[in-house]
Amino acid sequence: MLETTLTQLERLVTDLLEQNRTQNENVTRLEQELQQVKDENDSLQLAAMEQEEQLSSTVGRLQAILQRSGVSAEA
Repeated sequence: MLETTLTQLERLVTDLLEQNRTQNENVTRLEQELQQVKDENDSLQLAAMEQEEQLSSTVGRLQAILQRSGVSAEA
């Protein structure tokens, strides 16, 4: 009986070690994916800020054109 219990315990420990290895691989993969998503998010935020600056500049130029033409530039 002791031998059977020991064999079962060894099998369970082996299974747990394999599960732990698999989980560690998953964590590593998810951390890499998270970093990629963070990098993409940073790039998108920068692009959005650049577009906002361009839009603001364009609006300013259009308002100046309207003012020169005597039209009210109410936004």
